[in-house]
Amino acid sequence: DIMLVNPPTPDGGLWIRTQHRVGRRTRENMVWPQVSLAQMAALLLPNYKLIIVDANAERMGWEEFSKLIDKFQPKYYLTQVTAPTLENDMYGCFLAKSHGATTIAFGTHVTPLPRESLRPYPSLDYVLVGEPDLSIRDLLDHLEGKIGDRSEEILTLFAEHDPSYEPAVNEDGSVDLHGIKGLAWRDGDEIVVNSPRPFIKDLNDLPIPRHELLPLQKYRMPMIKGPFTFIVTSRGCPAGCTYCIKHVSYQYSTRLRSPELIMEELWQLKKLGINNIHMYADLFTVNRDQVVDLCQRMIAEDINLRWMCNSRVDFVDEEMLQLMGQAGCWLISWGIESGNEQILKHAHKGTDPAKAERALRWAKKAGIKNWGYFIIGLPGETEETIRETIEFSKKLPLDIALFHVAAPYPGTPFFFEVVENGWFRPGTRWEQVDMDKGTVLDYPDLPAERLLYWQKRAWREWAFRPGPMLTYIKMLLSDYSTFKSALSVGIQHLAWQSQRDFQSAD
Repeated sequence: DIMLVNPPTPDGGLWIRTQHRVGRRTRENMVWPQVSLAQMAALLLPNYKLIIVDANAERMGWEEFSKLIDKFQPKYYLTQVTAPTLENDMYGCFLAKSHGATTIAFGTHVTPLPRESLRPYPSLDYVLVGEPDLSIRDLLDHLEGKIGDRSEEILTLFAEHDPSYEPAVNEDGSVDLHGIKGLAWRDGDEIVVNSPRPFIKDLNDLPIPRHELLPLQKYRMPMIKGPFTFIVTSRGCPAGCTYCIKHVSYQYSTRLRSPELIMEELWQLKKLGINNIHMYADLFTVNRDQVVDLCQRMIAEDINLRWMCNSRVDFVDEEMLQLMGQAGCWLISWGIESGNEQILKHAHKGTDPAKAERALRWAKKAGIKNWGYFIIGLPGETEETIRETIEFSKKLPLDIALFHVAAPYPGTPFFFEVVENGWFRPGTRWEQVDMDKGTVLDYPDLPAERLLYWQKRAWREWAFRPGPMLTYIKMLLSDYSTFKSALSVGIQHLAWQSQRDFQSAD
């Protein structure tokens, strides 16, 4: 019946993306699990026959993917769509449509731009706007006439999370698509965007994702021996960073899963042979009580997993980090962004360099490795502030550092600021809005070529020092799978550094 898809990539390389994040090409050889598809599968089963196809993880090209569509002949084709993979993702819809499928899209590009996503792509039938979990079940139940077949659990799920919910059925029994919340669709030549669907109030009401339907052994990250996967611990982030795409999907609502349910899912993954976990959240440490409770349970139940998470430098304390380390946390990825306080203030980051340095030293003291993300080219950036960021990155106890060029993703305040000030490069296409591959920004005093130059220089200055080089050598001398991954990462980064020589800077 249904094919849930992470399609082949535009260039045959590895791309990372999830339900509420942007897509980007990865030079770190990361293969991210498609847990959002597994979550939707859990809501659709057993009422629907379905298959999850992660073509990115399977390193599947378009020819093989086309044959798979031909073999499976899906009635419905569901795919995620992101800005830098737009044309690529729509090609997948075209292939599915040519085989008679009804095509459905969700994700961070189509949510803020439902009309703009449907209008130029006639092979796309429906867009799920916002949180897609209940919308996909609601849409399919209406199209398939299965409203009356809903279990008590599904009926309760709809009723509790939207007290005004009613099936969108006319008196004669026909479907009224106008009544399906969170849906954009075609009504003849008109594109209709229905009223939004309320957020799921209690994430504990969702069934545990069907991880077993994913190619779990294919998912990889640097510095991890063997496969890993995600567990979603919460959705949403209260911070107001202007460049962040997360708020496009979840706005500023923050909803938690209970430590009990997270532990149940962890034990299920343990039985599936997964011992490396990414506690996946917009902000893992958003609620201290939840984190402490979860860590205490992991220690008490002796689950013995290695896990990582993300955090903000102002949402941790030394005691909590010590407990996280004892519970198996070995790495935290931090959004540090800049070493200049004014740049951070303009971006509404809500932190400062001093907090970043303190948090990372606490983590290091707890035996946790630090992965730092930096953004080159946020509004107000100058070559001097970039130098500040580079020097600041070298002061921090970082094990990995990545430097991206700021990307104005649709729906973010940063995007509207770029439009208002005319900072887009002429002729910019959506596929170029990619923090890793290039830049679409062209500031009057900091043109695109200089941003790319400084991105490369920042990584070079940080990486080619004794500490980072020693970390890389240790990865090379680890087990064979880590050696292969580390070698490939090194080659890709060196190739990236030599792609083009921009004008030098003093």
